[in-house]
Amino acid sequence: MKTTKYYLAAITAYTIWGFFSLVLKPIHEYPSLDILFNRVFSCAILMLLIAFIFKRKSIRETIGNFKALSKAEKRKTLLLNFGGSFFLMANWFTFIYVMNHVSVKATSLAYLVCPILTTLLAYFLLHEKLSKTQWASVGLSVSGCLLLSYTNIMDMVFSIVIGLTYAAYLVSQRVNKGFDKFIILTFHITLAGLVLLPFYPVYSGPVPTEFKFYFCIETIAILFTIFPLFLNLYALSGLNSSTVGMLLNINPMIAFALAAFVFNEQIGSLQIVAYSIIFIAVLVFNSHHLFALKEKYLPSTKNT
Repeated sequence: MKTTKYYLAAITAYTIWGFFSLVLKPIHEYPSLDILFNRVFSCAILMLLIAFIFKRKSIRETIGNFKALSKAEKRKTLLLNFGGSFFLMANWFTFIYVMNHVSVKATSLAYLVCPILTTLLAYFLLHEKLSKTQWASVGLSVSGCLLLSYTNIMDMVFSIVIGLTYAAYLVSQRVNKGFDKFIILTFHITLAGLVLLPFYPVYSGPVPTEFKFYFCIETIAILFTIFPLFLNLYALSGLNSSTVGMLLNINPMIAFALAAFVFNEQIGSLQIVAYSIIFIAVLVFNSHHLFALKEKYLPSTKNT
């Protein structure tokens, strides 16, 4: 199927992000801003090196494509990319802060809320159409999130802030077309690095000396930032933002399992029920694709 590769890209990206806490928790004693600074600077340097060594032709093509746009299209492109960089930076900081100073479960809830917010933004801003089955799936997700927020309303508040920043990033990048995805991502991260650079001397703590810190930061930069973000942008080139957003639920379900079985955070029966509802919602939302795959790969009874 034409869309299968885009589904695989999104699923791979969100599966990787589900394990993010494994490399973030070991450096929880460091300030959130220090982690953010080092993550963004490392990503920017790595991506710029890759771009200028291996992607010079793509850089020239991207500049040429931008110059060929009308003034209105140039303004729109700049707005989408400056805005995308801002949303990405805001999402990273709020995620790191909540992960290390509130709870893993709160960040998990954030990426359960995010697909709902993405679907609503895509519906009202991009006029993406949803079937009745998909709207029912959104309703299931809402009910699951309400159950999770019942015991701790502040977790929901933090979650909405995190989820809204990433939902805005997804929706903005859905319409950001016509350019090389790696170059676009390099621009987003480099711009975030330039914005953060003046704040580094004032707000950064002592320079870390532990090998563990730099090992975790570089792992975060390569495996948990550059690779999944590129896959995410690639998925958006073939799927609408509401579908990509709903697949994002894979991330918090893995994070929830880690919170329960690795970090020993207290998990109640209400939370188990809520996550089960949301898992069903993901299957329902993507049922049309699952049925299509079944028809393609399973032999028809008529032909046996």
